[in-house]
Amino acid sequence: MPISARNKLRGTIEEIILGNVMAHVVVRVGDNIIESAITRRSAEELKLKKGDKVTAIIKATEVMIQKD
Repeated sequence: MPISARNKLRGTIEEIILGNVMAHVVVRVGDNIIESAITRRSAEELKLKKGDKVTAIIKATEVMIQKD
């Protein structure tokens, strides 16, 4: 599916916590963790579960850079 977002990070779901309305999804991308809050309905429709291979897509007008 074509998409305009340029920041696409492939990873694996490490944890998913379903609330009444929202779901908290933790994705491991290499040595890094990406956390996302999505609707529970979306998580259920995608049938997300621990261990699933997913892509975290980040669309933002501001991305901060820190130099180590």
